[in-house]
Amino acid sequence: MVRFTGGEQFFPMDVERYVRSCGLWLYHPDDRDEQVVPEGAMTMEKLTEPRTARFGSVFYLRFVHPLSIEESARALAGLQRLKRTQDHRFRAGLGRLARGGLLPRLIDALFSATLLVRGRVPKATAASAALEYAAMQERKRSYVYHGRVVRQSGWTICQYWFFYAYNNWRSGFYGVNDHESDWELVTVYLYEQDGRLRPEWVAYASHDFHGADLRRRFDDSEELTLEGLHPVVYAGAGSHASYFTAGEYQAEVPLPIPTRARQALDVLSKFWRDTLGQAGAGTRPFRAPFIDFARGDGLSVGPGQESEWTPNQISEATPWTSAYRGLWGFYAQDPISGENAPAGPMYNRDGSPRSSWFDPLGFAGLDRVPPPPVELDLLSAEAGTLSARQDELEKSIPKEAATLQQVGIRLESMEGNPHLAAQHRRLEGQVAELAGRVRALRRERSENEAVLEGLTRRLDRMRAGRRDDPRAHIAEAAQPVAPAELRFTRVAELFAAISLSLLLVGVVALILFAPSDAWAGATVLLIALVLGESILRATFVRTVNRVAVILALVASVILVVHFGKYVLVGSLIALAAFLLLQRIQELRA
Repeated sequence: MVRFTGGEQFFPMDVERYVRSCGLWLYHPDDRDEQVVPEGAMTMEKLTEPRTARFGSVFYLRFVHPLSIEESARALAGLQRLKRTQDHRFRAGLGRLARGGLLPRLIDALFSATLLVRGRVPKATAASAALEYAAMQERKRSYVYHGRVVRQSGWTICQYWFFYAYNNWRSGFYGVNDHESDWELVTVYLYEQDGRLRPEWVAYASHDFHGADLRRRFDDSEELTLEGLHPVVYAGAGSHASYFTAGEYQAEVPLPIPTRARQALDVLSKFWRDTLGQAGAGTRPFRAPFIDFARGDGLSVGPGQESEWTPNQISEATPWTSAYRGLWGFYAQDPISGENAPAGPMYNRDGSPRSSWFDPLGFAGLDRVPPPPVELDLLSAEAGTLSARQDELEKSIPKEAATLQQVGIRLESMEGNPHLAAQHRRLEGQVAELAGRVRALRRERSENEAVLEGLTRRLDRMRAGRRDDPRAHIAEAAQPVAPAELRFTRVAELFAAISLSLLLVGVVALILFAPSDAWAGATVLLIALVLGESILRATFVRTVNRVAVILALVASVILVVHFGKYVLVGSLIALAAFLLLQRIQELRA
């Protein structure tokens, strides 16, 4: 069951209806786009026809053709009319810019600026896509998932692939990116017992989370919501990322900056957080303040809901899953791929196999986790093997130790006899080898004892029907922004919206009218803005402390730069005095 946020404009659909509305294009390495199949003539058969192209070429579908200025204006106006007719409307609530400080807003501005120099999908494209999808739904309303069943290592894996005509996170919900088409995945892992399949785990694909962090056990009542036996998915507005609980999530978006610069920022962040203790646990100062709205207050699709699913089974034998390796939407030539359309469920954007398709167990960190009935047998077998090995060690260690003692006595008897020097050297090597072997056997016995104790304890718990903590495998879980962090006034929101522009205008004024004092003036202006915001946020004392720390660091750097020779001389004198005092205390002892 999937619950969407009010105002969502795109819902899971069947791929064939989408493909028939597209044209097929080819991007050439010489920066030229060629239309291969025109819009209106596209079919699933034409999509999967074998085609050759040069290295560096990209096949892609295009849902929205290039718009003229007049078409763009009509699309934007039509979208506003469409929103007024929707049952569920989106209200942003607290502005995203007010949720972070000045530094996150500066990073947000840098991220936005990069859209000017990389492939950007215009807002009118999103509007046109929304109108086209709405027209499709008017002709035939349906909500489709593409289901796949695969069996691996004792698990029965049910994959639910959701295809969306468009991802309008940026243009519709103030998010990170827009791109044509979107594929999302929810996977349920079941095992067989007593002739029945029983669900054990469910994994939701969600932005940059991976491995074990993607999955929850079915008895995880703290986070996983079930309607009967159906897991509830809260879909992000526009992004369509999947979450286990309803809420608004802080998205951590890295800037497209060089690796060395990023490494330097990581070092500074670690120094600020760990050495100076100026940031709370788990916070990342260098992030853009994007919000993923997964409120679940809009349309619900699933068993017993206002809308039901139409299933569509797929596999490697389905032609469009395996034969088409291109993109399922516009290729925006975005160097960080955020605005490029995704490839299909079976492939990555570069045409390589997608791990979630060929290795669904490894995708959710389950490749080393056996199904519960199998785990019980494996534990029993492993405990038996280890016990047998311990019995072997109990017998072999005394024998090896006795041999070592015998050779050791022989070695000691050679001491003081120069004519036995050669034999003594050879025997020393044997003693060292025997001692190493005995030491390794004793270490193995000690380690095995601890492992066997853990195996036996786990085996006893399983036989008694007691389970491990369902959340023990989670290293980092997506958590909604706590309501207590969102108590800002409209004044704070207004300040957040205009503060960065005020800072830039102030810097321009200083450069024009007081160039000699521009650096000092800009610093004072920045501190004033930071302190003003801290008053609105009721964090004045903490902010003053942080400003003081920064100024102290700056002062230290200035002292070292301008008085480096005297700092070095003073440090050497202090070190000499310390060493002299230490040595005098040692002589008196």
